[in-house]
Amino acid sequence: MAKDATLANIIVTNTRDDLLVYLSVDGAFTKKMEDAVKNGVPTSFSFFVKLYRTRSLWLDKEMADLTITHTIKYNSLKKEYAVSRSWDSNSPVLLQSFDTATKLMTEIDSLKVIPLELLEKGKQYQIQAKAKLSRVTLPYYLHNVLFFLSLWDFETDWYTIDFIY
Repeated sequence: MAKDATLANIIVTNTRDDLLVYLSVDGAFTKKMEDAVKNGVPTSFSFFVKLYRTRSLWLDKEMADLTITHTIKYNSLKKEYAVSRSWDSNSPVLLQSFDTATKLMTEIDSLKVIPLELLEKGKQYQIQAKAKLSRVTLPYYLHNVLFFLSLWDFETDWYTIDFIY
C-alpha cells in the first residue's frame, strides 16, 4: 500500500545564488491509484519543505516554508497524461507514458529554497521535508462508486538533514 511511501534521494546543495533541494518519493503509486488515474481521476501530491536556522540556546528560526503541489490528470481521448508542478515554469508537461508521468509526479529536482545571501556562513541549518497525497475531491455521484479512494491516503514521515553553510 501507499502507506509505505518514503522520501528518498534527498540532496541539499547550492548554486552560486540559491540553496537547492532534490528529492523523490518511493512507493507512492499503488495499483488502485494507477487504475483511478487511468480512469480520469486527478491526483495531487503535496510536498512540504522547511528550512530552519538551528540555535542551541534559542528556539530555531524558520527561514523558509514551502508547499509544492504536483497534479496528474489523464486525458483518455488524447491518451496523454498532464503533469503540473507548481514550482516548475514548464508545467504542465504532457506525456504518453504512465511510468514517465509518475516519475515526474514523485520527484523534485533543483527546487530553490532560499537565496544564499540570507544564510550566514559557518552557522547550522536544518532542512525538513515530507510528502502527502492530497485528498481527492470527487463529484458526489462518484463517492459511493469510488469509496476505495480513502485507501489512497498516505503521508511520509518528516525527513531531516542538518548542515552547516
